[in-house]
Amino acid sequence: MILTDTLKKAYKFHPQKQAIVCGGKRWTYREFYDRIQRLSICLKDWGVKKGDRVAILLPNCHYFLEAYYGIAQIGAISVPINYRLSPREMVFILEDSESKIMITDPVFKPQVDPVRGEMKKIERILWTGDEEGPSGLLDFNVEKALRQARVVPLPETPVSEEDVAQIYYTSGTTGRPTGVMLSHKNVMTHALGTIAEIHLTDSDVWIHVAPLFHLADAWATWAITWAGGTHVLVREFNPKTVLETIEREKVTITNLIPTMLNLMVNHPDVGKHDYRNLRVLLSGGAPIAPEVVRKIVETFKCDYIQTYGMTETSPYLTLSLLKSHLKERPYEDQLRFKSKTGKEFIAVQLKVVNDRDQEIKQDEKEVGEIIVKGDTVTTGYWKLPEETKKSIRDGWLYTGDLAIMDEEGYVTIVDRKKDMILTGGENVYSTEVENVLYMHPAILECAVVGIPDAKWGEAVKGIVVLKPGQRAAENEIIQFCKERIAHYKAPKSIDFIDALPRTGSGKIHKKGMRDKYWEGSGKKVH
Repeated sequence: MILTDTLKKAYKFHPQKQAIVCGGKRWTYREFYDRIQRLSICLKDWGVKKGDRVAILLPNCHYFLEAYYGIAQIGAISVPINYRLSPREMVFILEDSESKIMITDPVFKPQVDPVRGEMKKIERILWTGDEEGPSGLLDFNVEKALRQARVVPLPETPVSEEDVAQIYYTSGTTGRPTGVMLSHKNVMTHALGTIAEIHLTDSDVWIHVAPLFHLADAWATWAITWAGGTHVLVREFNPKTVLETIEREKVTITNLIPTMLNLMVNHPDVGKHDYRNLRVLLSGGAPIAPEVVRKIVETFKCDYIQTYGMTETSPYLTLSLLKSHLKERPYEDQLRFKSKTGKEFIAVQLKVVNDRDQEIKQDEKEVGEIIVKGDTVTTGYWKLPEETKKSIRDGWLYTGDLAIMDEEGYVTIVDRKKDMILTGGENVYSTEVENVLYMHPAILECAVVGIPDAKWGEAVKGIVVLKPGQRAAENEIIQFCKERIAHYKAPKSIDFIDALPRTGSGKIHKKGMRDKYWEGSGKKVH
């Protein structure tokens, strides 16, 4: 099966059912299906062929879901772009992916216009919304195009489940964004796994709050549609708006980033709403503090599941679902298990191994690296065969996450092998930030680490050594970084020291610097 089979299933069994709720507008599955057919016809008429890449730069909205399906239906490949990136980072992704078309929202015109001349491969820019939008040679309005689309049967494109469906760009260890290729089989297997694990049905109402360019939420596009559920879309996160929407639309389930959940349970209006339809809240994209889990369960009176995953695995690797006998344990014991990283997802095989690739003891003491294999695991990185070989060995993906395991088989992540910082659900690699810091004329040496942060889980910390005779202020260096990379990647604070500590081999001892900030926390990640 391929991704659009999920849409055909919903159209066949639930044509008159409400499929989409977005910005005051509503569509049934019949109407949703019709819009997607028209979009696919437009893309084909504009020369998009099987295997071509189409970039998506959108906030959460119905256009995002339509793009995901309309692109996949003709065998083309979606390239979702994080709208928090700087214009130059966006250009790199467009050029590296060789995207022919970009679908975007007028709100991103200030990011798009300054770099139009650098988007060499882009042949058309499709602007969403009812307004005409920009009027350049490459600019077209989506709604106008859909109205004018030829209403003809769409020729079926021979798409295989092994074909690439999406390329998601993540921060790379080399300091450049890295494209993760996911096939139809990867994404379909994951969707079916979530239907089984979380018991999704046509009575479910999913609210898309976490960004759809991120797999923490995007996976639900396929799973909720396959089950015949309803998609409710919130354009941007606002805790008050989300709480109101959960009540008004009778939302039953969603997956949120811990930062969002923390703001929601601590919002002054949280007790004013009716959450009786909410059956489960999931959190993903970052670890979550046990105290926040307690507040979630007690505030919303629903089940809670912690999720852990990676873009490379479509994304889930573990869910903190309780086994039947654990549900009979005391409340505090249940909360303890719910707060763990979780047990392996139904669609993957997961092991925690030591440096000799031997499985660790299930004693919650021995630490090892999480490795996984299965039909949800990426086939590799776009145009980076050497990076693929480093990460996937003998069919096993080495995650770089270090964990312990208990006697029930539940894992808890305690540290990271790679120099990755997880801040507010976004991955930031220290190398990328260090590359920018080294561009500052006053900086001699630098290191970037993640430090504990109550709001974001981790915050980016810059540690710098200035050149002799040079001076620089903390806020000046932070601003310098913000002008060159996405704001969330820029350091939140800077420490100035005389010399960076080094190992016996002369390498910068980054782990030693990082550990100092985590003393007394028990874990090396939140």
